Amino acid sequence: MRQHFAAAQPWLSTAARVFLAGVFLLSSWPKLNDPEGTVRSVRAYELVPEAVVHPFAYGLPLLELAIALLLLVGLGTRLIALGTSALMLVFMLGIASAWIRGLSIDCGCFSVSPETGVADPVPGYIKRLVEDTGFLAAAVFLFRWPRSRFSLDSVIGLGEPPADVDTEADTGTETTADEDPDLATQAATPEEGADVPADVERSR
Repeated sequence: MRQHFAAAQPWLSTAARVFLAGVFLLSSWPKLNDPEGTVRSVRAYELVPEAVVHPFAYGLPLLELAIALLLLVGLGTRLIALGTSALMLVFMLGIASAWIRGLSIDCGCFSVSPETGVADPVPGYIKRLVEDTGFLAAAVFLFRWPRSRFSLDSVIGLGEPPADVDTEADTGTETTADEDPDLATQAATPEEGADVPADVERSR
């Protein structure tokens, strides 16, 4: 089972990387095209002071776009996955906070200008929390196993396993004397310079 996972892991991490890159591209694009709508979206959550609403609203889509591009090319994957996990937690806390405070808004995670005064926002909150939980799981997986295919990390050596890792230790196998005659011979023959019992020496 471990060997099968080791073979599949780089491809699974590649899928997680590309998936999250697509998520952040889809999330950032409408915000970049409508910055004032993004401002209204941020303000609707009533979480940040008015003085930082505009900087936050302008900076968030740029951050999302940067994450998407870095994930797409596979550069600094583990660090980006960690940042992605933190950002997902922030988004989930924001949605949960709006739910707890009784705000009636539609998330606006993949759009701008979320609806306010929604008759029943709970289904929307639950949907977004479930989605973000899936995104968080993908980011955590990528943080734990950042090595992936078609990435700049693999070109420059980031995310690769140490070169001195014993492959036998990785697979959990160990060569025994029964499997290797040379090991049996080495075990039966004392090393040069080692003390040999007198009765063994006489038998020689």
